[in-house]
Amino acid sequence: MSEASTQITPTVRIKKLPNLPKPEQTRVFAIANQKGGVGKTTSTVNLAAAMALSGLHVLVVDIDPQGNASTALAIEHPVGTPDVYSVLVEGKPLSAIVQSCPTIPGLFVAPATVDLTGAEIELVSVVAREYRLARAIDGYIAEHKAKHGRQIDYVLIDCPPSLGLLTLNALVAAKEVLIPIQCEYYALEGVGQLIANVELVREHLNPLLDVSTILMTMFNSTTKLSQQVVEEVRSHFGDRVLTAVVPRAVRLSEAPSYSQTIFTYDGSSIGAQSYLAAATEITNKIIGTKHD
Repeated sequence: MSEASTQITPTVRIKKLPNLPKPEQTRVFAIANQKGGVGKTTSTVNLAAAMALSGLHVLVVDIDPQGNASTALAIEHPVGTPDVYSVLVEGKPLSAIVQSCPTIPGLFVAPATVDLTGAEIELVSVVAREYRLARAIDGYIAEHKAKHGRQIDYVLIDCPPSLGLLTLNALVAAKEVLIPIQCEYYALEGVGQLIANVELVREHLNPLLDVSTILMTMFNSTTKLSQQVVEEVRSHFGDRVLTAVVPRAVRLSEAPSYSQTIFTYDGSSIGAQSYLAAATEITNKIIGTKHD
C-alpha cells in the first residue's frame, strides 16, 4: 500500500448518520459500467459507507483486480491475502475471506488482489462458471445472519470496467444493476452495450436482474453541459435516475489516497451529502417492478 494509504487508523472517529430503512430481504447490486473513470468504485464505497453509518449491514464485494474498493475501505490486500479469486477459482466460502472495515461498523469487505487478474482465463474451463459468485453470496447471506443475528441488508459488487467473466458473475449474482454515468461528453457511450448484456443475462441466466438505478456523477454546476447530460440521461432512463447527483469534488478524489471514504475523510463535504442523499433514495425505493 502507498505511504498515504497507511495514514488511516482504526481510531478514526466518525459521526453516525440517521437510520435508513432495512429491506425485507438482502438487496444485491452490481455496480457496473464498462467505461472507466466514471466514479464506479467511488460510488460503491461511499454508498456502502453511507448505508453502514445509517445502521445497515453492508457487504462490498471487490471483483476489480485493481482492488481500489478494498484500498478505499482500509482493507489490507497484498498478494497472498485470501480474496475473491480464492472464492471464484478455488471454491472457498465467501465467509473465509470477508474482513470487517476497521473504520465503519457494519461494513464488511470481500477484497480483491492482483491474483484476480488470472481469474478470467482460469474460469473459462470451470463448470457453471457464471454462477460461482452467486452461490458464494447466497452462502454468505445465510452465514452472516447466523453469526451476527441479523441479515446483511445490501451487497454491493464493484465490477471491473469490462464485460468479461468477472462482470458476468456479478450480473448473475445480483438482482439489481446500478450504473454510474458521468456528466460529460459521450456519457452514454458504452451504456447501450451494458444494457444489452444485462438483457442477455436476464434472458439466459438471471431472470430477476433489473437495471434499477442510474447515478449521475462528476456533475459540474458551473457548466451547461452537466445539466444537459443529466436531462439526456433522464429522457432515456426516466425514474431509474436518482434525483441526487454527485459533484466533481476535490475531497472525493483525495479520500481514496488515504484509504478512506468521504465520510471518514470529510463528512461535512458536499460529496458526503450527495452520497448520503443517493443512499437514502436507494434504500427508500420501492423495488419489485421491472423496467422495460
